[in-house]
Formats: sequence, structure tokens, C-alpha cells
Amino acid sequence: MSVYDGARFLAEAIESVLGQSFGDFEFLILDDGSRDDSRAIVEHYAAADPRIRPIFRENRGLVASLNQLLDEARAPLVARMDADDVCLPQRFERQIGFLAGHPEYGVVGTWTEDIDEAGGPYRLAVPDHPVCHEDFLTAIEQRRPLLCHPAVIYRRDLVRSVGGYHAAFAHCEDLDLWLRLASVTRLASVPERLVRYRHYPGQVSSRHATEQQVGAAIAHLAYRERKAGRPDPTATVERLPPLERLDALFGRAGAAREVRARVAPGLLYSKAALGADGFELLVHYLREGGERDGMWRTVARLVSFGQPARAARLAKTLAMG
Repeated sequence: MSVYDGARFLAEAIESVLGQSFGDFEFLILDDGSRDDSRAIVEHYAAADPRIRPIFRENRGLVASLNQLLDEARAPLVARMDADDVCLPQRFERQIGFLAGHPEYGVVGTWTEDIDEAGGPYRLAVPDHPVCHEDFLTAIEQRRPLLCHPAVIYRRDLVRSVGGYHAAFAHCEDLDLWLRLASVTRLASVPERLVRYRHYPGQVSSRHATEQQVGAAIAHLAYRERKAGRPDPTATVERLPPLERLDALFGRAGAAREVRARVAPGLLYSKAALGADGFELLVHYLREGGERDGMWRTVARLVSFGQPARAARLAKTLAMG
């Protein structure tokens, strides 16, 4: 578990891990330079339960934290967990049992129960995660959810053998990892809702939605390069380039256009994305001849979001044809 300013839900998350029916584990909690009460909460639980091994250091970001935790872990299996989610008591027992019975699988997740910040139901119209590797490969092609990152258990040495988490894919580092692992092992989820996954304003996935979607689209491009037997141009970069330089990275024209076409439709209803970098991506997409159906409604939506200047600019772009 990596924690950064996670005090609000941290105690509940820790207690749900300590309450597992499978109790023979070491619990590494890395506090990534939190400014709130996270450290005090971790210290409190570490003093009470010797299974907890706390790590405290300055802020370096989630990817650096995840890779450090991989290096620090001493067990052959690693369970991921976030500081704002909740494990059901049978989670570890079910997943470890699956991996013991299926040595060909390197990663197993679980289905999730989506909850809001108060712990109540959070409705999402999305399919459940695939329960066999064949369905996992189909989900990649259909751009469906693959695995819930804080719900997985994986084989530590296997993840380290592919380079762990790549810093270039901040905010979608898990998707990039699953796509890289798909060619060397089998991945799936236990069809039981063993993690309560929390949604609330201000979480990382909300704050970085556009960057996350762009990174995900590039991760899929890299997956197709590897699948075709070509070198992965993202393998050695520390940071993804701006979209205008993506064609140069992939060594072909059209890579950036493909990413914009993939990402733009997902930005139309996001106040945060349209108020930030997502708006420029959308305009560029339209100037490249992107699909215009429903775009006039986005003009009206921008007005309702309090962005009249951007609404006028989008209307001008649409009128220009």
C-alpha cells in the first residue's frame, strides 16, 4: 500500500487488510511524504500489529513508490491495495487459492463493489472484469476494463522481470503493466466482489482524467507494436512526449491522430477535462476531421460549465467545417 495524504480513509483500509481470513503476510505501507495525519495512523497500526512494516520518506510519486515496494517485498506473491478502498475478509484466501491451483496465471484480480465516499452504493454501467485469459485478451481489443489495480495479487518475480511499473505511464501505470504482462503470462479475476472500490471527488483518477486517457491510448499503441513483433518505442522513455511528437516516437505518421480520435469522445461530458488540456485535444481532433455528431451539444455544455470563451471557440471550429 502506498499512501499520500490518505488519512481520510486510511484506517478503514488498513483494518480491512489486517482482518483477512488468510493472515500469514507482511504488510508494507509506504508513506510517500504525506502532509496530513497519514504517518501517525500508520505508526499507530504498526505499533499494534507486527505484520506491518512501515516505510516513511519524502514524496516521489506513486510509480516510484510501487517499484520500491516491489523491491522491498520478501514474499513471492504481492497483493496490491489502495489507501481508500476496503478488502472483504476472504479476498486474500480466494486469490491465493486461485494462484495455487493455476500456476500458469501470474496475475489475478477480483470483481469489485463500487462505493461512494460515505460507503454507499456508487452506480457504474461498466462490465465486470474478465474471468479467464481468453476473455482478458478480448477485453484488450474491445477497450473494456481489464483488472482493478488495488484488487490484484501477482507473482513478484514475474512483475519485476518485465521491468515493474514504467514511470512514463503515470496515472495509467497499471494498464501499461497488464498489457506488457499479457504476452508472458495469463491474467484474470476471481468472479467475486472481494474489494469495495471507492469513488469520490479529488481522487487521482478524477484529477488526471485527460492525462490518464491519453496514456491509456498510447499504452494500447505500444501493445500493438509488441504484438506485431516490433520494438516498443515507449519502453525506454521516462516521460511520454507531447502528442505533436508522438509520430516521431512511433516512427510513423498517424499515431497522434489515432490517440486523439480514441480520447476525444471520452472528454465531452467532463467539466474538468474541458476546462483543462482536454479542450485543446478536442479542438485539434475536430480540425483533423474528427466526428462532429453531438459536438454542438458540447458547446452548450461548455456554457453551462461556465466556459463561454471556450464554447465560442468550439462553435467557431465547428462552423469552419
